[in-house]
Amino acid sequence: MAAVEDEEEQAQAGPAAGQEAAGPGWGLALLPGDRFSAWMQCVCVVGFDLELGQAVEVTYPQNSKLTDKEKTNICYLSFPDSNAGCLGDTQFCFRFRRSSGRKLSMHCHLDQLDRDLPIYLKKDSAYYYGYVYFRQVRDKTLKRGYFQKSLVLISKLPYVHLFHTVLKQIAPEYFKKSEPFLEAVCSDVDRWPPPTPGKILQLPIMGIIMKTDSQIAVALPTVHEVDLFRCFCPVFFHIQMLWELVLLGEPLVVMAPSPSESSETVLALVSCISPLKYCSDFRPYFTIHDSEFKEYTTRTQAPPSVILGVTNPFFAKTLQHWPHIIRIGDIKLPGEVPKQVKVKKLKNLKTLDSKPGVYTSYKPYLNKDEEIIKQLQKGVQQKRPAEAQSVILRRYFLELTQSFIIPLERYVASLMPLQKSISPWKSPPQLRQFSQEDFMKTLEKAGPQLTSRLKGDWIGFYRHFLKSPNFDGWFRTRQKEMMQKLEALQLEALCNEDLLFWSQKHTEVETVDLVLKLKNKLLQASREHLPVKPDTIEKLQMHVDSIILALPDDLQDILLKTGTT
Repeated sequence: MAAVEDEEEQAQAGPAAGQEAAGPGWGLALLPGDRFSAWMQCVCVVGFDLELGQAVEVTYPQNSKLTDKEKTNICYLSFPDSNAGCLGDTQFCFRFRRSSGRKLSMHCHLDQLDRDLPIYLKKDSAYYYGYVYFRQVRDKTLKRGYFQKSLVLISKLPYVHLFHTVLKQIAPEYFKKSEPFLEAVCSDVDRWPPPTPGKILQLPIMGIIMKTDSQIAVALPTVHEVDLFRCFCPVFFHIQMLWELVLLGEPLVVMAPSPSESSETVLALVSCISPLKYCSDFRPYFTIHDSEFKEYTTRTQAPPSVILGVTNPFFAKTLQHWPHIIRIGDIKLPGEVPKQVKVKKLKNLKTLDSKPGVYTSYKPYLNKDEEIIKQLQKGVQQKRPAEAQSVILRRYFLELTQSFIIPLERYVASLMPLQKSISPWKSPPQLRQFSQEDFMKTLEKAGPQLTSRLKGDWIGFYRHFLKSPNFDGWFRTRQKEMMQKLEALQLEALCNEDLLFWSQKHTEVETVDLVLKLKNKLLQASREHLPVKPDTIEKLQMHVDSIILALPDDLQDILLKTGTT
């Protein structure tokens, strides 16, 4: 949880935070709005117009560039579309594609900060998150008889708990004070320091200080820090099967009575394979107006690898052909031990009024772990706090995922060339090809049985996983990391050579060619954030400088001015 304190108790915190934001953490000179855009794209107010329907009434900062398609998505996703009523205040979250052709990169120093985050905490450049505070109250002065409005924070960051906490602080005040209040909020956010991994940050907002630590386990909870136990209560006996379905990237739809329940459950599902990144699309709240509605509901092809959270009864018919459907009622913590519930047949799912449960014909690869069920049931009997139950459940999912992924990590590490094969004068050697059969052979002696007590068809499970988007995303990331490691090792090998002596034994043309190549290597190390020690870069730069200074004056001038492509 983000700690919230009165500003009087932390009198120095506001200015300090602002000063830090302008300091070394940012690197470059900043324009107004740069700090704000590190955290959010914009703040929107979405209202209901009798003639137009939902419409974006206000956007801050006013110069934020949302496309018409993005605005339309925000409009429809910011209001509940179910019959649940949602009277009073409701909070939920949604996720939608950014329009194509937009500039994806932020400041290079922010990209550097993003690189240092765990993979599941990184910003997603292709998507926006919308964090919603929706208010619906009776108002006889309005034609419709109701006041309906949403305050929405749009961000590339998956910091669910932080932004919901921010909204809890500012939304009630906004509904009293209106637009000038939002300007002041944006001004406060534009004083925030960058979202730096591992640092405790003080974030001043409207007279309070939120203290956050961007280490995932401490205080900047994200997608992976929803209340797991509460979210999984309606499908308590099927948690292991759901973990398998999410890991394999199977099409899943969550049918819920409100956007709060649908978004919480989808986020819980995505988080259950942490620390692996869920690499397919997921929509915590999805409506019939979404720009991908036709793409995701067509019957002309198999359902895509995506997790959808829906509330509209229309989806019970539209998504009837989907292979795995989770139907949940109102989420609440059980006061008594949940009763055993069987998986239901898909043909029994007719409407959203169907009983809560999991509707699928999927047969799990692994035998059911009865121990975790007993442990959580005992916790319910003993009235163990929900937070403690969530910790137990999160540890269970973490150990399950690690047992599954460690054999893959071990095998992929063996694809790395030997360090002695790295030459300073040749391109880094290639990684060996991934062989499914070679990997399968390693499982007999170094498989998940070393760390997991679960029995079952592990071989079949791995074969299925190797065809999934989650494997593809994970392996691409590992490949990139290993190639960067090889590039870094080659730079270290170059540093250990006497490059000045080499240049004296070669022609000027060869020496100039070497200098240009070294300059490109330095540029690559900076641009791609290669895992190189700072002193390696400094040493290599000194080599370059000493070689240039040994050349004739005319070449020195050219090489000192020459940039690299």
